[in-house]
Amino acid sequence: MTSELKSLIESLIFVAQEPLSLEKLKNILSEFKEEEIMGSLDELEQVYAGDHHGIRIHRAAGGYLFVTRPDFDPWIKKMLHLDKKTRLSPAALETLSIIAYNQPLTLAEISAMRGVDSTHALKTLLLKRLVKITGRKKSPGKPLIYRTSNKFLSYFGLNSLKDLPTTEEIEKILEEEQPHE
Repeated sequence: MTSELKSLIESLIFVAQEPLSLEKLKNILSEFKEEEIMGSLDELEQVYAGDHHGIRIHRAAGGYLFVTRPDFDPWIKKMLHLDKKTRLSPAALETLSIIAYNQPLTLAEISAMRGVDSTHALKTLLLKRLVKITGRKKSPGKPLIYRTSNKFLSYFGLNSLKDLPTTEEIEKILEEEQPHE
């Protein structure tokens, strides 16, 4: 792989406002073969994977982006004056997990699964752009349909919804966290 192509891909990932997908990279770099692009991406990932860089190339939301090393978080937060992370309320987290695992869903379906009105939690998720409206259901009243967004994948460091833990994995984690008597 040419160092020029690696540098070019590095530049494109750096200036991208969201994870840069392989398809978009192939369209932009149409004069290069897919194998060359993939090889350069693999080499860049290896270069940035070491501890001698403050950033890494991370795959999320179906694309590539630069992220900082997690062990540098305290200094980055200090520089950006981030005293605390913005957290989602338990209701918003519950709503988000219901959508993630059962999408697409309407507000009525979400509220029925939670057993309470989910309007406020859903509005919060929409404002944070973790959830998006993807159309209307072909049923009486034509209610809006909700799905998780690419920002959801990126926020949680997932490449796709297939990366969500399975029910069995969650149960195993919860069992391990229970105090043993």
